Amino acid sequence: MDLANILIQLLNGVQYGLLLFMLAAGLTLIFGIMGVVNLAHGSFYMLGAYLAWWLVGLIDSLPLAIAVGAGLALLLGWLLEWGLFRHFYQRDHLDQVLLTFGLIYLLEEARSLLWGDDVHAVAVPPALAGSVALTDTLSYPIYRLFVMGVCVLLALALWALITHTRLGMRIRAGAFQREMAEALGINIRVLHAVVFALGVMLAVVAGMVAAPLASVYPGMGAPILIMCFVVVVIGGIGSVRGALVAALLVGLVDTFGKVWLPQLASVLVYLLMALVLLVRPEGLFRR
Repeated sequence: MDLANILIQLLNGVQYGLLLFMLAAGLTLIFGIMGVVNLAHGSFYMLGAYLAWWLVGLIDSLPLAIAVGAGLALLLGWLLEWGLFRHFYQRDHLDQVLLTFGLIYLLEEARSLLWGDDVHAVAVPPALAGSVALTDTLSYPIYRLFVMGVCVLLALALWALITHTRLGMRIRAGAFQREMAEALGINIRVLHAVVFALGVMLAVVAGMVAAPLASVYPGMGAPILIMCFVVVVIGGIGSVRGALVAALLVGLVDTFGKVWLPQLASVLVYLLMALVLLVRPEGLFRR
């Protein structure tokens, strides 16, 4: 494999890793801060992909569809936290697993009723349909670079929110010292609703930007959910920085594994997780 092909696979690995980070960041926020095991996180990714297909058909603009979908996702997350999840914070993790497992079936049935069970494709916007020439014979799609840019912007926005805003300070306080935060007048219920809505929004937006890269089909959230849990475990439960590093590692290992070791590609990511846990049982970073 020549240098140009290695560069293409490197870009593919980074793009996949950043997309995984968008999903895993929402999952690690919900699990690390709220203590909720959310198995329905992959279903939000699927919901985002179907929203992209539906909204692009209505307004004929993927960037505008992403903006509208992000707003709808925040509203959905707020309603789910208010109606369901806030009643399970003090319950056993098994109860949370059963709740979110049931939510998977509800979201799948809602998707089937609203949009059917067909496989769909989302067209790449004309402005992003070209390619960037790497060599005389090889090029890289502009849309994949756009996806990387969106993921990086959201990662920077999430970092700025958590580390440089009053809301972020309250989120950190609620995560580490809930009783003290409540004693100081912080409304933990509102805080949890904001965190859960942000987590749902990140998953939905990830599904929307990924829709033009692959088909939109029922059950597409299950495989990506497994990879998200792998990322969260490798990075360290509750660590957003760990989720970023782990997502990039998983993206590169998965991409290069499919090129160089196709027979072992399906297990390389899990081998990486096992090696990390042998050395650092709590993951690469603590929350």
